[in-house]
Amino acid sequence: MKVLNLRCQHDHAFEGWFASEADFTSQCERGLVECPLCGNPQITRLPSAPRLNLSGARAPAPAAEPSQPRSRATDATPATLQSAWLQAVAQVMQNTEDVGERFPEEARRIHYGEAAHRGIRGKASAEERAALADEGIEVMPLPLPAALKGGPAH
Repeated sequence: MKVLNLRCQHDHAFEGWFASEADFTSQCERGLVECPLCGNPQITRLPSAPRLNLSGARAPAPAAEPSQPRSRATDATPATLQSAWLQAVAQVMQNTEDVGERFPEEARRIHYGEAAHRGIRGKASAEERAALADEGIEVMPLPLPAALKGGPAH
């Protein structure tokens, strides 16, 4: 199994697991590899260092404790931010109802007490979001990765 470091056209970095280099190339050519965040199929392979397992090798010595406590901001690598974002999106999806194209209508019904109060998600154009905001209905755009939308898994 080969683990490859990949990046999409929008600079999202992620890992891909493939049986071989030829398998990676074949899947890319057939459009089966896409970014898990934005669904972009324009993928490039990043250089990566091989992992060497040497017999008798010693584990690296633990790093010295920093003299000052680290803030969470210093731990915010792109990978940890990406992971946190994916977890947050998954949480939103588990706790909201997908009303699809009916989002503006359903948001109004909830706002005006015509429907039960609940968390919803769906599709709304920029104009529809602006109209909702003018009515005092707060909405937030949340781009969803194809993998979380229930799109084709590759």
